[in-house]
Amino acid sequence: MKISVTLIRILTGVLFIFSGLVKANDPLGLSYKMQEFFEVWGVHGFNSWTLLMSVLMNAFEIIAGFALLLGWRIKLFGWLLLTLIVFFTFLTGYTYITGTPKNCGCFGDCLPITSKVSFLKDVALTLMILFLVWKQKYIRPLFSEKITTIAMLGITILSFLFQWYTLTYLPVIDCLPFKKGNSISEKMKMPANAVPDSTVITFIYKKGGKEVEFTADKFPADFSATTYEFVKRYDKIIRKGKNNEPPIKGFALSGDSNVDSTQFVLAQPSAILLFIEKFSEAGTGWKNKFSGIYAAAKAKNIPSYIITAEPGDAHSAVNGTAFADVQVFKCDFKAIETAARSNPCIYYLQKGIVMNKYSGKTMQRIKADIQRAPKMENIPSIQVSDSLNQ
Repeated sequence: MKISVTLIRILTGVLFIFSGLVKANDPLGLSYKMQEFFEVWGVHGFNSWTLLMSVLMNAFEIIAGFALLLGWRIKLFGWLLLTLIVFFTFLTGYTYITGTPKNCGCFGDCLPITSKVSFLKDVALTLMILFLVWKQKYIRPLFSEKITTIAMLGITILSFLFQWYTLTYLPVIDCLPFKKGNSISEKMKMPANAVPDSTVITFIYKKGGKEVEFTADKFPADFSATTYEFVKRYDKIIRKGKNNEPPIKGFALSGDSNVDSTQFVLAQPSAILLFIEKFSEAGTGWKNKFSGIYAAAKAKNIPSYIITAEPGDAHSAVNGTAFADVQVFKCDFKAIETAARSNPCIYYLQKGIVMNKYSGKTMQRIKADIQRAPKMENIPSIQVSDSLNQ
């Protein structure tokens, strides 16, 4: 029995630590996933709290996992883990049964797993934690109370410090489709092995005062425009497709007249993209930094663009700055959230390939990329683009 308890304790502890660390690498990712759940449930008013909830949950998983491994305060953490895993099981079960959201985010973007696997994993963990709570008398601390307490204090500090670092300087391991080395244009395409949804087109017509329903391939033999009066049509999915969404969705750049300039921007030999989702949360420190970057890029004839979900605030933000003539494009905020895990976030592109990306705190490092870039002969024509400032 003691051996069984030890093995299950190690497995459970390691799983929680791994889960917590993977999500702590990108706390904003879990925050956005929480917002998806709230949207599905029609719960409003919690979006401003999801990042704090994400950080606390990730830290707790790491702390509780180590507490289980070290045998520290087992009675307390045993019940806390049981409460947490029951909650997780409800979430993954809901996702598995309803299909929304599509992914529970249990292991973040670095290890996406199906809702079925997530649910079964949580059911297994629930059973293991129940077993540990039942047999907690066999769990003994590995070290003295003083040493373990000091170790747990250090683990707690590090769990929060690591998340502060990833939120400030971008994830340590980038698992997003906009990661360094990826071609944005290619990631906007449907995967080669995509299987589309199978749908049946169904029509509803009125005949003799009664509604009749039939599919597109089974029109009635006596069908005619004089006999049948059209009511409506609908498409019914009879078999869900597989892998039928591109990794990058909603990345479309346009200005006031909604001219799509996405491929124009991605086709440039070199380009600087500054993502600012919300100007109200970006502060003002980025302006001085970007002034130097913009000047360095302009000296090399490298175009710079500001990508934002708030085009209305862009004008006042750039007005009176050294980059007042910068091109500003609007983009869906969901696409910006995926591309930019900091606000602001800056990219250096070569023909649409992400060569480097930096958070607002380190955005000046992009000057080194600009200095290494060859000088372009002429500033690219913007006739096909649609800048807000033209």
